[in-house]
Amino acid sequence: MVSNPHGARLPDRAGVGFKGAHADDVIGKPKQVGWFEIHPENYMVSGGPRLAVLEALRADYPISMHGVGLSLGGGQRLDPHHLADLKRLVDRFEPAMLSEHIAWSSHDGLYMADLLPTPMTQISLDQLVEAIDEVQTVTGCKILIENPTSYLALPQNSIPEIDFITEAARRSGCGLLIDVNNIYISACNLGFDASDYVDAIPGDLIGEIHLAGHEADANSNEKVLIDTHSRPVADPVWDLFDRLIARIGARPTLIEWDNDVPDWATLRAEAALADLHLEGHLARFSGADPVRAAS
Repeated sequence: MVSNPHGARLPDRAGVGFKGAHADDVIGKPKQVGWFEIHPENYMVSGGPRLAVLEALRADYPISMHGVGLSLGGGQRLDPHHLADLKRLVDRFEPAMLSEHIAWSSHDGLYMADLLPTPMTQISLDQLVEAIDEVQTVTGCKILIENPTSYLALPQNSIPEIDFITEAARRSGCGLLIDVNNIYISACNLGFDASDYVDAIPGDLIGEIHLAGHEADANSNEKVLIDTHSRPVADPVWDLFDRLIARIGARPTLIEWDNDVPDWATLRAEAALADLHLEGHLARFSGADPVRAAS
């Protein structure tokens, strides 16, 4: 099992995604959230102001790197240039968490700016485990993999999603990043019980939790929920979050708000609300030693 060579970890508090528009509200100011997440693809440059801002942020806060472009679930060889760029960022900024999506975004050299669904089959599972192993070997970090959002059931799926992600984690030695909003959206769109899914996730594998807002597709004749990251967390998602942490204890929890990004005060308030939920479970689990993936 690959471990974090830097020994860093995220606090069991709420964090938020870092936005350049909030830099003046955050950098060099008293700490207002537990940690920040960044997408490493936004910092795969040789120098300049982006890296300078990230250096300043990293001096004040632990950071999580959440990848969106590795095409981890694509079934093809990972881009060695992308991996090399990721390795350089990891070595320089020493993230406390490193994670990626179970999705694909490139094929035969063609890149698509989206997270496309990975079939839940034995072949895909074997290929995903190999890809995770490669990332962990190259970066020297244990990673987390995130459960996907589903809008329809792929006809070739033959393994239940919870079994698919659990086996991938067990076989590769990685951890799980559980996006509760994704679970709720997928449950509504596909017609399964979100509570059953939450109850089945092995707590020892969970290294981080994501929360976000969603919207109904205005163009659909049927009710289809879209993972927009453009609104406050919905009440049913908070309920699932409470159900999860009541069982496993507090974990580092991210508020994702990537579209229609609000001002810093609004985003900070949403993180503070997540902290209130987490604080109710910290004392109960204070003696536990949950998985601290990654990094």
